[in-house]
This record gives sequence, structure tokens and C-alpha cells, in this order.
Amino acid sequence: MKKLFFFLLIPILAGIWLTACSNEAGKQKPTKVELISPSWIFSSAPPPQTALTAQVSQGRLMAPDDVKSGFSIKMNVDLKEFDSEETILKIPQTVHVRLRQHDAQKRERQNYPAFKMPDGSVPVLEASITLQLYADRDERRDMTIGIPLAILEEPTGEHEIILNFSGLQWTMYIDGELLDNEFPLGYPQWNSEGSWEINPTYVTKAEIFMPALKPERLLKQEQETFPEIQYWTPKGHNTWVGDVVTIYHNDRYHVFYLYDRRHHTSKFGRGAHYFEHLSTKDFKTWVEHEAAIPIEEQWETIGTGAPFVFDGKLCVSYGFHTTRIYPKELTTLPEQWAYLEKNGVTGSFKRETTNGFPAGSTYSVSVDGISEFIKTGIMFHPCENPSVYVDPEGKLKMLANYGAKGTWESETVDGGWRCIDPEFPPGGDCTFYFRWGNFDYIIGGFADLWSKHAGDPDSKYANAVQQGLDFYNGLCVPAITEIYDGRFIMAGWMGIHGWGGPLIIHELIQFPDGRIGSKWMNEIIPQTEKPVTLASKLNETTSFVTEDHSFILTFRVHPVKKGGKFGVVFQNDDGEQNSCEWQISPDDLQAQFANGSLTGFAESEKSLRQGGKPQEGNNYAVENLTGIDRPFTVRLLVKGSEKFGGSLIDVEIAGKRTMIAYRPELFVKKMLFRTDGIEIRDIKVSEIVNKI
Repeated sequence: MKKLFFFLLIPILAGIWLTACSNEAGKQKPTKVELISPSWIFSSAPPPQTALTAQVSQGRLMAPDDVKSGFSIKMNVDLKEFDSEETILKIPQTVHVRLRQHDAQKRERQNYPAFKMPDGSVPVLEASITLQLYADRDERRDMTIGIPLAILEEPTGEHEIILNFSGLQWTMYIDGELLDNEFPLGYPQWNSEGSWEINPTYVTKAEIFMPALKPERLLKQEQETFPEIQYWTPKGHNTWVGDVVTIYHNDRYHVFYLYDRRHHTSKFGRGAHYFEHLSTKDFKTWVEHEAAIPIEEQWETIGTGAPFVFDGKLCVSYGFHTTRIYPKELTTLPEQWAYLEKNGVTGSFKRETTNGFPAGSTYSVSVDGISEFIKTGIMFHPCENPSVYVDPEGKLKMLANYGAKGTWESETVDGGWRCIDPEFPPGGDCTFYFRWGNFDYIIGGFADLWSKHAGDPDSKYANAVQQGLDFYNGLCVPAITEIYDGRFIMAGWMGIHGWGGPLIIHELIQFPDGRIGSKWMNEIIPQTEKPVTLASKLNETTSFVTEDHSFILTFRVHPVKKGGKFGVVFQNDDGEQNSCEWQISPDDLQAQFANGSLTGFAESEKSLRQGGKPQEGNNYAVENLTGIDRPFTVRLLVKGSEKFGGSLIDVEIAGKRTMIAYRPELFVKKMLFRTDGIEIRDIKVSEIVNKI
């Protein structure tokens, strides 16, 4: 493991030796995620309809009898160097497979620069299918999947490539591994008798199968393992964690997350999200399960809900965001709203017997109490992001979001929901309820938080954001869950170049007055090498150089005079460009992220109360800090990642408040410490072991 070295740049520190010491992070055992096998087989393949070889590179192609039955293309491709763009297979107006050189500076939808060749280039393999979106109008669009060749263990040489269009998915498999997929809307329009061709320079053999082949996951003796859960993303170049919902049930913590590719732009911008599933019993070993709520129809795209336990069964509520695909009048929503207006309660509508495309609230039930979820097919409310929960008194309730609002109550999940507070909470994205001791809380999506004493009516909920007492820390749509020993955990995602990013989990703390803070969760702090002492004391501007992009920095802050402040600027080699400053002003009870400067402290940023946007994870402030009226410790984690295309900076202040930022194109090479009226002591740094 390459060691992390810092070199002192100014004479004042010339006599300070770097010494190794141990701390809690240095002893930290790694977490691991046991992943499902990524390998797939197509075991029951019928004879191909047609086949091409390097000797016979063109052929006739009959249109399928049923376009909805799909097709598969299986080919052997000799990947080799190329200059600009090469077509390797083409079915006119239907499929186009090509190699091309991608701009290494453009991440956009596919995030191809996450995997670069040694020379910095980004050659990619792409496959586009032309789809007619709706049968009643002639709207055609290309849907493209692809990979950067550097993601392959052997980017050159011969590989087996399978392109599979099932009607539900458009998928690329290479050497049996699923590397990219999309969710179609519409079907290709085949010529009644067309042709296809391959480029014999690259393709030695190609076969087409109609209907589509059916992939089966290849189960291995040993599942793949991933070294850390904190800052985790699913395997792949364009795979991200979206909205997270959590529950602790039968001594197991469950994380259900909306699996995202292309930052909410899959399915021609409709999102095409669905719930994947992780769980753990000890927060050290995590297990990846099969998707809890997969997409099974073209009209499906799943919206956020909430896991809950009712009648002893583990359930997950969620919404059908069908109005992203079809107009409201073509869905079941008008019928559901009409029933509610007539009867004062919601009806129970079965997916297979309703008129129109299903939309609104539904839920799935676990067969084994852990995973193996089955869709009920029942729509119980017209809202499209239902947060269902059982309150501490045992009542079944729901907070309505996206298309509805208010608090609702019912005796059964399947229907009969009546509104008990039509105005609160006021809808929005995703609201979640939890009780902690003598206080009730509702956290709402990206920027809302309300609290009250547990014995008070709902009308007593106070807006914690307006009071400057929120605990938003850069996470998007955080979910709160109580685990063992009365501890509370907050999980969410952080945006990386758009919607979706890594999974981040912090532990919450509660103050006697009901206010909530946050800290790092000890069990999942990334494993580090033993820390190195950089300096025993600093009280003026000082710089350090680093050879590593991922590390944990710790130090003690000692205020010396009133109105003092401290900042650390993280820089690339190029000075101020893309740099980031973390700054704290103890007397103002405020800390912030801002653009870094080499000439002085950054100007003040705004908190959420003041109009700042911590949910964007860029420049923002947090206010009303606690525990900083005396010397306190700061822990600061920097994680540089090629997949992120930059760095996450995760800060814990006095063990009572966290804040996180993402900086694109920042891979830290230098740190500039700037102090004014503050003494910084015991500066230590430790390299993160797993560069994930």
C-alpha cells in the first residue's frame, strides 16, 4: 500500500518530525458488502434466425412476428485500437453498434470518463436501438447503452458481446457480465424483409435470435465482495444510489434505494427507477439482495415510498410515476380521485382489473421477512410517493407526497384511507416520520424538518428550518431509522453530476431540548492506515502537499481571541481552480463550504434558513453549532474518486454536527491552513486503505 506523505512548505515547521501513532480510525476493521454475482448465462438458446461471419458479412433479415417478444444479438468482437469512430454492426433504422473516441472531459449521462485508458483516452463501445414511442403517433428516438472499454479487464482482444432487447430492457452483456442497460419505451419498427451487416475487421461472428434470449444469473460459490459501504455506489461506470428508504426489522437494518443510471434521464428522461436492496445485522457485513421492486412493465417507473411492518409482515410502499409516461387521463388516477371525492376514503384498485395504466400508491410484501418481495398489485391512494408507517400508538398512517399532501389514516393498507390533516405536511418530495424519546419529527425531502413534543397534537409541529435548527448536512432525501441500543441512523444520497450518487450514512444525536445533531457512525468509517502527525501547533497560514487523494484529517481547534476563524483550502496542482475551503467561525457558531482562495478567507455562505442549498452539496453554511465554545476536535474525510470525477469532503465538528460537499475535478494535492485568532493543534492525517 502506497504511504501518504506530506511535505512541510514553510520554515516554521521545518523541525517537526512526522511520527506514527494509533487512533480509533487506524484500528478500524473494514466493512464489506457481499454482492450478488454480476455474471449471467443464456443457457437455453434456440438456433439463431441468421448468422454472419467475417467471410459472409451481410445477410437478409426477416421481421419478427411479434415485435414485443424482442430479440438478441450475440457476436464475437475483436476489440482493437481505432482512430475516431467505427461501425461494427448495423441493422438499418433499427440497431447501430459502434466504437468511438469519447471526450475525456464530458461525463454527462454515461459517465464514461470514470474509466480511462493509460494514455487518458476514453474509447467506448455503444449500441443504439431506434424505438417508436407510441403506436398512435410516429415518434422515433434512439436509445443508447454503452461502456468505456477501460472498464474491461482486457480492453483489447476478443470478447463475447450480447445485446438483448426484451421489451422491458435494452441490455449489454460482455463476457457474461451485465455492464449497461436501459428501459425502453416503445418498440423497434422492423422492415418486413430487411438486411444487416457487420464490420469483418472487428466482428468474426454474429447471430440474431428472435424472440429474445432469457438471461439467468450465474450463481457462484463465492459472491463478489466490496470493501466499504460508506460512499458506496453499485458496480459500474454509470450506476448510482437514488432515494433511500430504511427500516430496522428483526435485528436487521434494511436499505432500499432507487437504482439509478444516467442521473434520472433513463427511459427518455422518465427516470425508470426501481428499488434495489441491501441489509446488514452488524453494520460490518452487508448483503446485496435481488431487486425488491423491479420494473416489470414498460409503463412502470417507481417513486419513493417507505418500508413498514403491518400485521407482522415487512412491506414497502411506493408510487407508480406513470404520469411521466402517459397523460393523467390515460391512467387510473381520475378513477381513484373520483372514488375518494365520492366516498371520503380511498378505494382499493387492482392492477389487473382497472381501466387505464396503473398509477398512484401501491406496496409489496416480503415472503420471508428479509427479501423476496411480491407486488400486491393493489393501488390504495392516488398520491405517487406514499410514506406509510405505523405510529407509536399502533395506528397505520401515511404522509402523502407528489400529487397529494396531508396526513392520512386507515385500518388496512389496501384502501379506506381518510385524511386527518389535509394541509400538513404540505406534500413535496418525500416526508418521513419518526419518534425519538419525547419528541416527534417529520423530515421532508431536500429541505424541510418539523418537530414537536410527543404528547402534543400535530398542529403543534414547529418548523425547525425556520428556527435555524435543522440537521441537513448535504444529503438528499435522508431517511431516519432507529436501530439497536436506541441509536438513530440517517441515510441518503449525495448528488454527483446530477440526480443520484453515493450512499452516505451518519449517526444522529439528540439534545435534551429535542434538537438533533449528527456524527460519523463508528462501524462504517473507512479503514485507514495509522495516522501521521503533521504538526503539534499552528497559528498562521501553512501549506502541506499530499501524494494521495483519499485520507482522514483530524485536528483540535483552540479559540484564542473573540471573532477568530479557521479555514482549510483543498487544492489541485493548478491553484485556486476547483479548490474548496472548509471554514469555521466558533463565535458565530457557524461553519461552511465555499470556493477556495489563496489570498484570504472566503466570504460568508448562507445556511438553509437563510436561503442556502445544502442539498446541492456545494457551497453552503450550517449554523447554531454546539460544543465549540471550548477546544474541540474536527475530523475531515476527503475521498477522491475517478467515478465521482472529483472529491467528497465529509466533516464531523465536535462530534455533534456533520456536513458534506462534493467538488467536481478536485483531486487534492495541497492543503492550505489559514488561522486568525485560532490555534490548531495535533494535526494528524491517515491514508484511506481502500481507494473505492
